[in-house]
Amino acid sequence: MGVQLGDLISKKVISFDLLRGKIIALDAYNCLYQFLSIIRQPDGTPLKTSNGKITSHISGLLYRTINLIELGVKPTYVFDGEPHELKSSTIEGRQIIRRRAREEWIKAIEIGAPAEEIRRVAQASSRLSEEMIEESKQLLEIMGVPWVQSPSEGEAQAAYMANKGTVHAAGSQDWDSILYGAPRLVRNLTITGKRKLPRKNVWVEVELELIELEKVLQELNLTREQLVDLAILIGTDYNPDGLKKVGPKRALELVRKFGSIEKMLNDPEWESRIKEEILADPLEIREIFLKPKVTDKYKLQWKEPQAEKVIDFLYSKREFSEERIKKALERLQKAMVERKQATLERFF
Repeated sequence: MGVQLGDLISKKVISFDLLRGKIIALDAYNCLYQFLSIIRQPDGTPLKTSNGKITSHISGLLYRTINLIELGVKPTYVFDGEPHELKSSTIEGRQIIRRRAREEWIKAIEIGAPAEEIRRVAQASSRLSEEMIEESKQLLEIMGVPWVQSPSEGEAQAAYMANKGTVHAAGSQDWDSILYGAPRLVRNLTITGKRKLPRKNVWVEVELELIELEKVLQELNLTREQLVDLAILIGTDYNPDGLKKVGPKRALELVRKFGSIEKMLNDPEWESRIKEEILADPLEIREIFLKPKVTDKYKLQWKEPQAEKVIDFLYSKREFSEERIKKALERLQKAMVERKQATLERFF
C-alpha cells in the first residue's frame, strides 16, 4: 500500500506519447497484485487451469506488457528481494486482511450477495505466491523482456535506476518511489479503462500520471529528507500507524514548523508521542528511504521473443488459447520491429 501522500502531491496527466522510447522500471509485485485483483471471473474467482492453477497474473503480465511495447514504452520489471525487518508488521497486517477478505468472499457467495459485492471482497483476497513470482520471471525471459532482482524493495531499486539514468522513471501505484528518490514516478501504467473509487459508487476514467520529485519538493517547500519525515509522521510500511490524528496536511504543518523529526524529539510533548506511537526508531526509518539496499548487478536487454517456448508455457502448461497466444506473439514481434525501426530513424 505504501505511504498516503496523494492529497499533497500534484499530478500531471500525460499521454503515452511522452513515454515513447522511454525505459520504465515497473514495480513487479505492484503490477502482479493488480492483475490478480482485477482479472477475475464474475463470481470473483481468478482465472485458473482445469487443475486449479491460478493464471490471472500471467494473463495480465502477457497482455499488458505487449500493450506497453505497442505504445512505445520499454518496460522492465523490478522484483522485491528480502524485506527489511521493520516491514514485518506491515506484511503480517496485509496477510490478515487477505485472510479476512477470503472469509468474507466465501460468506458472500454462500448468502447469495450481489455479484459486485462478491467481486469486491474477492479482489482484496489476492495472494502472490513464490511460484507465481518465479513463473512471472520465466514468462518475461521467454518474451524477451528484461527483469531485475532487487536485494530488498523493488521500488527502491527502480528509484536507484532512475537516478542513475538507466531508466527514465519508476512505474508504480504507490508513492514510496519518490521517497526513495526517483526523479520521476509514472502511475496507472498497468491499469486501463474505468475504476470504481473505494467505498464510493463512482466510476472514474483512469489517466496516466507523472509525478516529478523536484516539482513536488518545490511545491511543498521541503527537502527530500523532510518529505521522508513527513511520510514517517503519517505512517509508512516500516511504521504503518504513524502518529494518531496526524494526516498528510497536519504532518506537513509539523515538518514546516519543526524542520525535522530530530527537532520534534526535542519538544517534550512530541517526543513522548513519537516514542509511544511510532513503534520504531524514526531516524532508522529515514535511513531506509535515503540509503536503501540496491544493486548495480543488472543488465537491461530486450531480445526476440522465443515463440515456441511462449506457446509451450501458456498453451501446453497453462491452457491458454493457442490462437490467442499466436496473435499476441504476432503483436509483440511487430511492436519490437517497429521500435527498432523508430530507434534507427532517431539515430540518423
